[in-house]
Amino acid sequence: MTKKLLIRDLTLRDGQQSLFATRMTQDQVDRVLPLFKEAGFYAMEVWGGAVPDSIMRYLNENPWDRLEKIKAVIGDTSKLTALSRGRNLFGYNPYPEEVIEGFNKFAVKSGIDIMRIFDALNDVNNIKSTINYVKKNGGIADCTICYTVDPKFTSKQKINALLHFKTLPHDIFTIDYFVKKAKQLEEMGADMISVKDMAGLIPPNKSGELISRLKKELSIPIDFHTHCTPGYGLAAVLMAIVNGVDIVDTSILNFAGGPAAPAFEIIQLFANKLGLDTGVNLDAVVKINKELKKIRLELADYDSYQLFPIEFDITRDKLPKEVDTMLEMAIAFAKSRKEAELLDVTQKIEKYFNFPGPDEMVKNAEIPGGMYTNMLAQLKQLKLDHLLPKVLETVPMVRVAAGCPPLVTPTSQIVGVQAVNCVIDENKSLPPYTTKSIQFVNLVKGNYGKTPLPIDPEFRMKVAGVKTEMDYDTKNYKKQENSVFPEYGDLKLAENEKDALLLELFPSVARDFLKKRVEQKYLNDIYAIEEEKQRKLDEEKAKYAALSPEEKELRLHYGLYNYKWSSESVDNYLE
Repeated sequence: MTKKLLIRDLTLRDGQQSLFATRMTQDQVDRVLPLFKEAGFYAMEVWGGAVPDSIMRYLNENPWDRLEKIKAVIGDTSKLTALSRGRNLFGYNPYPEEVIEGFNKFAVKSGIDIMRIFDALNDVNNIKSTINYVKKNGGIADCTICYTVDPKFTSKQKINALLHFKTLPHDIFTIDYFVKKAKQLEEMGADMISVKDMAGLIPPNKSGELISRLKKELSIPIDFHTHCTPGYGLAAVLMAIVNGVDIVDTSILNFAGGPAAPAFEIIQLFANKLGLDTGVNLDAVVKINKELKKIRLELADYDSYQLFPIEFDITRDKLPKEVDTMLEMAIAFAKSRKEAELLDVTQKIEKYFNFPGPDEMVKNAEIPGGMYTNMLAQLKQLKLDHLLPKVLETVPMVRVAAGCPPLVTPTSQIVGVQAVNCVIDENKSLPPYTTKSIQFVNLVKGNYGKTPLPIDPEFRMKVAGVKTEMDYDTKNYKKQENSVFPEYGDLKLAENEKDALLLELFPSVARDFLKKRVEQKYLNDIYAIEEEKQRKLDEEKAKYAALSPEEKELRLHYGLYNYKWSSESVDNYLE
């Protein structure tokens, strides 16, 4: 019996988010859905992440409508998946249980089969209730361990720590750490585990070791998710495959590579050589990829790379002999754990397909690409971009002070912004942490959950004004107001529970989106009333015009038109 390798396609969520700022319109999505139904991927990630916010904010589209329209076409051919952040869902502060339950209930009802649940601190307690709500409503709980690396210190920072009799932390994010988290999630009821390497920082040998341990020590399916930014992505996925991973995440060629996931087509080529059956209809994939190229050209304003992969039809195009040999070499290097050679050959394969090369700055800084670009943008806005090297040096120290959170959304942004603030403070001869964001204060206070390392109580006092860790108290949570608009016929902002959830999860963006909808509905109602009036008037006019002069006079005489007018005035009115 042929062994299977299941594929979760990321094209319509992570793919477009990583490469094109989540700007695919519903019309563009609709064009590829029938083809995706033909393709028959095990799963398709289509929702969550930045999709709900972005399509309301930039496209004036309803997130629930998008999900339901995708489900209507795909049906049960592929499992639809979404991404959310446990107790925090799409925000920073944890939500009350009724909001978490409502979101997951309607996500499953609207078409989500698999909810991928992660927490930015890898605090399993922040995931617990979501597991229950997803499963209670008939969904599959895909629980995530967020891959991250230990802080990387400069020689100067190490010497300074020694001089002050301090120990810099090390060996925090070990294989044991991630396996322990995965086991805890399995015990909580996880149906599957995803290794989520959002920054693409996992080297191939670590990927192989982690997957091997998870397969040995857990009894549920394991999924591997990574990105290509630092150049590890393709090699790390291949290493996961040869070590028995059940599912891998890929995007179709024109929506893959660079900040996105590895290309499905390359993974399929490896699967062919390894005798693995992905179950995907390759003819449909070729059609999807052609349509994606057209869509990518339409999204050119948001395409930061403008670098297209080669034209490649996996059903008929033959690879040059040297490239085909490279695929075989890559498999051999993965099996023998020769990491340097594996990376070299997989990057050559990606170069043949014309994908961007490794981002050396991100690779060396060991931070997510989005975090790096956000810090640079923050500095450029202040005309202080020359301070970037200093900010990169400061990131590890800020991270350690804040309990060493993994660098994933949103903690990567919280730490990055605070590192910039600290350098700006220093540049102004102010003590560090003079300037601090409310998110950093709440992180240090304990509002977002337990950090991997305990935070020094004195530091917590300095930053947050309390010594003891304080969890977020949802009793103080204030529900968003469902405004009523007298000027629009007393229409409400949120018409139903799903609208109300959008308001809770994306307060300002959803408020703007829903208000535009109220205005449009009011105008539509007015137009409908006017159209109905005109229709009735036209009907009366037609009836009147068909009468003989005698009948007109007779009907007017007996008031059958309810007009106290002369025949002439009726004619004038009806004209």
